Formats: sequence, C-alpha cells, structure tokens
Amino acid sequence: MAEFWKSLPSWVRNIVVPVLVLVLAWNVVTFVFGVIGALLGMLIKLLVVVGIAAAVWILVKKAAKS
Repeated sequence: MAEFWKSLPSWVRNIVVPVLVLVLAWNVVTFVFGVIGALLGMLIKLLVVVGIAAAVWILVKKAAKS
C-alpha cells in the first residue's frame, strides 16, 4: 500500500484524496444525523399520539361517570 501511495502523483495525494475523504465524511455525517432526526421525529409523533389517546381516554371516563 505504501508503494502505491508513493507512486501516485503529488497533486492526487495532496488534492484529490483529501477532497474524496471530506466528501465521504460529509456523507457519513449527514446520514447519521438523518437517521437520528428521523428517529426523533417518529418518537415525537408517537408521544403526540399517546398524549391525544390519553386525553380521549380521560374524557371518555369522565363522560361515562356523568
């Protein structure tokens, strides 16, 4: 691997490889944040649905007692 790295032209080692590494790192970071954001979004929606269901349950119980 070291021979291959040294055989590359200097402009490839100094420009192309770092740009490719930055693009790959950016894609990985955006993927991770996208997955975390999607999971948090689903969790918030689930909490809203559970809250609405609890409110309806309480209202139905109060109406049944009256």
